[in-house]
Amino acid sequence: MTVKNSTQLARWFPPLLWAAVIFTFSSLETIKVTELFLWDFLLKKSAHIAEYAVLFALTFRATRRNWFLTYALCIIYAASDEFHQSFVVGRTASVFDLAFDLSGMNIASYIIWKFYPSHRKKPKK
Repeated sequence: MTVKNSTQLARWFPPLLWAAVIFTFSSLETIKVTELFLWDFLLKKSAHIAEYAVLFALTFRATRRNWFLTYALCIIYAASDEFHQSFVVGRTASVFDLAFDLSGMNIASYIIWKFYPSHRKKPKK
């Protein structure tokens, strides 16, 4: 294995591993986190937001800070994950869940943009 290949593997292993974690959780039947509907809803949607925020951050690093490619890959994965859930007993595909996934991506994107200014384009003087 060349140095270039091992470097690419080191960059892409974390987002691929995280995508596998998301896929694994998506393969489970629906479980109630709590008996209270509102708390159950909030916890599950928070999980969507958090897992896709992490996926975005890891993918952003793997793409070498390519905003467009990162969004494209994460959106495609989120859509394919919702499609996958339509085949899991007790689960459904939902455009609303896709919106929560996108919210997580946007939160991660904002945090990266805000706290790591080196990723911003510098205005010309």
